Amino acid sequence: MHSFTTRGVCSRQIDFDIVDGKVHNVSFVGGCNGNLKAISKLIEGQSVDWVVSVLEGNTCGKRSTSCADQLTQALKAAEAGEI
Repeated sequence: MHSFTTRGVCSRQIDFDIVDGKVHNVSFVGGCNGNLKAISKLIEGQSVDWVVSVLEGNTCGKRSTSCADQLTQALKAAEAGEI
């Protein structure tokens, strides 16, 4: 299980697993509960590369990032062995 502390968004933390390059068990602490549960369901079992290609750069309101974008940062950090 990986845990990532978010920056600049309502959610405080993202927990997830990566198994054989696939994303599993994503959960957000805080944030927009319904939307984040939906994102977690939609990306379950998808490749890290695919999730990053779809969600990276997504913004929320006036922010330069979003919970989905923070997830891509978390996935890339995990792949790089940083978390």
